Amino acid sequence: MTNFLQTLWNMVPSTFMIVSPILIAATGGMICERSGVVNIGLEGLMAMGAMAAAVTHVLLETKIGFSIPLALLLSVAAGTLFSLIHAFASITLRADQVISGTGINLLSNGITVFFCQRLFNMDRSQNYHMGMRSGIFGIYPTVWIALIILAVTWFVMYKRPAGLRLRAAGEHPQALASAGVDVIKIRYIAVLISGALAGLAGGCIVLTQDIQFTVSTINGKGFIALAAVSFGRWLPLGILGSSLLFGLSMTLAINAVNIQSLQALPSEFFNILPYLITLITLVLFSGKDYAPRASGQPYDKGKA
Repeated sequence: MTNFLQTLWNMVPSTFMIVSPILIAATGGMICERSGVVNIGLEGLMAMGAMAAAVTHVLLETKIGFSIPLALLLSVAAGTLFSLIHAFASITLRADQVISGTGINLLSNGITVFFCQRLFNMDRSQNYHMGMRSGIFGIYPTVWIALIILAVTWFVMYKRPAGLRLRAAGEHPQALASAGVDVIKIRYIAVLISGALAGLAGGCIVLTQDIQFTVSTINGKGFIALAAVSFGRWLPLGILGSSLLFGLSMTLAINAVNIQSLQALPSEFFNILPYLITLITLVLFSGKDYAPRASGQPYDKGKA
């Protein structure tokens, strides 16, 4: 029992490391959906951010002393710029938001490989020497970044007029427009913030959990972040809890071989565990009416 508890305690830093980018991306997804726009493209936006961060760090690691902060900033920029495609398609053109987000995911696969091929002559970035370092008790700075982002999001959403307008855009956009508020502007801002946070999440993944960017760096974490939004009922504290659950399952999948009581189970069981939990939670909450009423519905100025 002592060894089991010690193993669990040793898993705490890695759990927080894995949870942080999921929480950051889920926060962006929640903001986006609260405005009325579904962002299925979190996976692709995270990939763009991860690629931008890895390339920046590889090229500048030995030349400047602040390549990691710069890499994170450029991951934010990459996610923001790429999310403009989704914003224009789903808000201005009023295209189907699910199809637009799916297109983002497919497009990101080609773009990231293309850039890596041009820069490194292979479908991945070169290895970098050292990524982000952990701090006290092995906790990475990304944990504090995620918690600060979540706290600021909660404060703005529930304590500031901007948050009230954001929530109204996802619940009653026509009523908000009748009060003289530009619904389209709010939705654009929400999508761009979602892209920025997804890009940052991708940068955090590649700089803490890997030594290079590959096409499998994100590996479904964007979809897990989307599930965290749904499971968390589109609430800040809810997505914190759901992100912890998914992050713990992913950590358990990695560390199961070190827990003697679990070694009898096949390793494949733990590999599918995070995705199995994601599917189960989606099934359990698929019929619940927690989502914003106008989520996924294009805004039509002429609609009563």
